Amino acid sequence: MLLWQLAATAVMVAAGGILAGGHGALSGAAGGAISVFAGLAAAGVAARNVRSAGGVLVGALTAEAVKIGLAVLLLWLVLTNYADAVVGAVLASFIVTMLIFGMAFFVRNY
Repeated sequence: MLLWQLAATAVMVAAGGILAGGHGALSGAAGGAISVFAGLAAAGVAARNVRSAGGVLVGALTAEAVKIGLAVLLLWLVLTNYADAVVGAVLASFIVTMLIFGMAFFVRNY
């Protein structure tokens, strides 16, 4: 899934660059990076060693909370500190890559 997220981010960077120039491309990269970093943090939390079904459930819920919390924090940091951010590019790239992360459950590895 990480490769799909990175590919989608690359597409959004290109689209942002074409539509809004350099700041659009950088904004697209920031939106994709937010999703990738939040997903990696959630995977790290979920990968902890657990010994019961309850522990798995708590780990999964904790991982989702970490992903959402970190995503909101990073979005806030980007949008408040990058004065020339193209908000549409940030949000579009973020939403697309988060949807790809969410669809990982439905994808089979062959």
